[in-house]
Amino acid sequence: MSGNKNQQLNVLVSGGGTGGHIFPALSIANEVRRRYPDARILFVGAEGRMEMEKVPAAGYNIIGLPVSGFDRKHLLRNFKVLAKLLKCMKLANKILVDFKPDIAVGVGGYASGPMLKAAQKQGVPTLLQEQNSYAGVTNKLLAAKADCICVAYEGMERFFPQDKIVLTGNPVRRNLLECGATPEQARQAMGVDPAKKTILIIGGSLGARTINNAIIDGLKKIGEANGVQVIWQTGKIYDRQCSEALTASGVKNVVQMPFISNMDMAYRAADLVVSRAGASSISELQLLGKAAILVPSPNVAEDHQTKNAQALSTRGAAILVPDADAASTLVNTMLDTVTDTALTASLADNVAKMALRDAAERIVDEIERIIQSH
Repeated sequence: MSGNKNQQLNVLVSGGGTGGHIFPALSIANEVRRRYPDARILFVGAEGRMEMEKVPAAGYNIIGLPVSGFDRKHLLRNFKVLAKLLKCMKLANKILVDFKPDIAVGVGGYASGPMLKAAQKQGVPTLLQEQNSYAGVTNKLLAAKADCICVAYEGMERFFPQDKIVLTGNPVRRNLLECGATPEQARQAMGVDPAKKTILIIGGSLGARTINNAIIDGLKKIGEANGVQVIWQTGKIYDRQCSEALTASGVKNVVQMPFISNMDMAYRAADLVVSRAGASSISELQLLGKAAILVPSPNVAEDHQTKNAQALSTRGAAILVPDADAASTLVNTMLDTVTDTALTASLADNVAKMALRDAAERIVDEIERIIQSH
C-alpha cells in the first residue's frame, strides 16, 4: 500500500464523548491525510456529544449515532438503551455499505462499540486505540476480533490478547509540541508576569468542580504567596462562580478564564500543572516534560483516572492528590511544590522519560500494515 499513494483509501474512525477520545482520533486522521492526501475519512460519533462539533471544525465529515451508555444504577431504564442500540446497529451497517471502509479505527467512547462491532461482523479489519492504563469496556469487548490494539501503557496484556498489542503511545495535538516560545514569552502571551513561578490549573474541557472549589477556598492563601502566580482554566460551567469569587477576594496573582485556546502557550508558561488524570492530559505532560499534580476524577468508568495517575506517581513522575483530599491539601501542595525547584525538576525529568513519541505515525504504520495484509 505504501508503494501506491494514489489508490483510493477509505478510513472510518469511530468514538468520542470527551476531548480525550476526540484529539487522538483527529491526530490519527491528520496523519492518514498527510500520507494519503486523497484518502476519504469518515468519523462516526454519538449524537449530541462533543465530537459532533469538534470534528467538522477540524475539516472532517461525521455521522452521529443515537447511542447512550448503560444506566448501571437503574437497570430498567436500559430497555430504551437496547432499543437505541438496535437502531445504531442498523445505521452502522448502512454506513459500512455506503462508505466501504478499508479499515475501521475505534478510539473508545459510546459510538465505537456498535460501529466497530458491525465492522467486525462484516469482515472489515479493525484497529483499536486504548488511551488509558485500565482498558475501557468497549475495547475489551471488541478486542478478540480486532486486528491490532494500540496502547499507551505497558502491561496491557491483562486486558487484551498479547499478540495483538502494539505500544504506540497516545497521539497529542501537534501544535503543543511545536511551540517555539520561551517560558517568559509564553507568560507574557498569557497575560501574567514573565518573571514569576507559574502554576497552570486545567480541569479538562468541561472543567472540574473539586479543583475549582479547592482554589476558591484557597484564594487568600494563593494571594499571600510571594513570587507565585496562577493561570486558572475553570471550564464554562464554573466560569461565573469562579470569576465572582476571584473578584470578591481581591487577589491579584490569579488570572481566570473559562477556556484556553492557546494551550501550547499555557503549558510553556507553566512551572507546574494541576490537572485531572485523563489519558490525553497525561500524554501531553509526558511529551512536554511538565511537573504535575494530578487530581483523578472519581466520576469515570472503572476509576481509570486513578490508575492512570498511579502509573506516574509510583515512578516519581507526578504527585497524586485524591479527589476526596483536594479540598484540604491541594492548595498547600501546589504552593509548596512550585517553589521547590529540585522537586519540580525531578518530576519533569521523570515524566519526560515516560513519553512515547510519534504515536500518530506509529498507529498509521499499523493501519497500513493491516490494509496490506488484507
